[in-house]
Amino acid sequence: MHRPVQNEEERYLHYQLHLAAALKEDSIFVPGTQRGLWKLRPDLLFVFFSSHTPCGDASIIPMLEFEDQPCCPVSRDWANNPSVEADGNLEAPENKKKCEDLGSPVTKKMRLEPGIPDGVGHHQSFGNQESGPIPPSISGSNLTTQELATVTGMAPSGAKVVDVYRTGAKCVPGEAGDSGKPGAAYHQVGLLRVKPGRGDRTCSMSCSDKLARWNVLGCQGALLMHLLEKPIYLSAVVIGRCPYSQEAMQRALTGRCQNVSALPKGFGVQEVKIQQSGLLFEHSRCAVQAKRADGPGRLVPCGAAISWSAVPEQPLDVTANGFPQGTTKKGIRCLQARSRISKVELFRSFQKLLSSISEDKWPDSLRIQKLETYHEYKEAASAYQEAWSVLRKQAFGSWIRNPSDYHQFK
Repeated sequence: MHRPVQNEEERYLHYQLHLAAALKEDSIFVPGTQRGLWKLRPDLLFVFFSSHTPCGDASIIPMLEFEDQPCCPVSRDWANNPSVEADGNLEAPENKKKCEDLGSPVTKKMRLEPGIPDGVGHHQSFGNQESGPIPPSISGSNLTTQELATVTGMAPSGAKVVDVYRTGAKCVPGEAGDSGKPGAAYHQVGLLRVKPGRGDRTCSMSCSDKLARWNVLGCQGALLMHLLEKPIYLSAVVIGRCPYSQEAMQRALTGRCQNVSALPKGFGVQEVKIQQSGLLFEHSRCAVQAKRADGPGRLVPCGAAISWSAVPEQPLDVTANGFPQGTTKKGIRCLQARSRISKVELFRSFQKLLSSISEDKWPDSLRIQKLETYHEYKEAASAYQEAWSVLRKQAFGSWIRNPSDYHQFK
């Protein structure tokens, strides 16, 4: 799961609102009680599936004494050396491979790096959605009661917590930060984190944090709240077979926001159902690694992504390093170099949706002032922005926000 997951859904919702505005009976939306607003049909629910535990807080899972190690253990040096990235990338800088060139084929998704010595444990996420727990080594260090307090509560009664699965997601500036101690006290739980990665540090929040935010603000985003009577919430989150903790998922997705109050009408902290499937996704990191357990080299991620939306016009969006597959360096600034789920293209879709609706049927939030830029449209969704402000003040004060200059396009 990563940012495009929400964008794919927004693209689908745009199309469904187009159908509703055209009075098509097969739309998932029906008219709301206020002018220009729509609501989800009462017989429909949204269920989110991820083949792997979300990166970030939900991936900090207690490892019990009796558990088998799923992969080769990472050496103690990794935990003690802060200069080594915690995303599982233990190779020397000179051996790092650059991301695929623009236009590289998707068939490079599974690329092997030869020459990795036997017995060295490398735990690198596979693909953008495979940024979950990293198995650490078993540590014999004696932990204090306070150090274990945050993780032992997730263990079965009587079970000894000897370590935690680790996440490559780094704490955002302003948070307390991880202790980096060997063993179960390596991480601090409940903190905001940015997505793990092999290159420059990203400003994109971890999947755990995004899901927690959606559980309060909805997954439709600010733009579509102009046209919706209520936010669209996930009814359930289902995780495939992988390292998993029900308690860690509940803490990360709902527990951190459970005391948020004074939200505007229509918004609230949801009691989303969180479940794990017993089925293993055949292309998940765990499954692919198991098949290649005795093979040479290791699997590494690539910059390719395939996004699909249930829309009639070009449902597939195939990109390499953020650009449509086949884009050359000379063509980066062309219109054709935009992904269909980029902010610019989604804003174009929103504007097209508005143009299909008579202005006298627009909601009040779009009629009371002249709006031009993407930023202005987002800020004009007053109820959504109020809810987001409350959530930041009461739970997510260190959330990284992009500079407003990034949103000043028309």
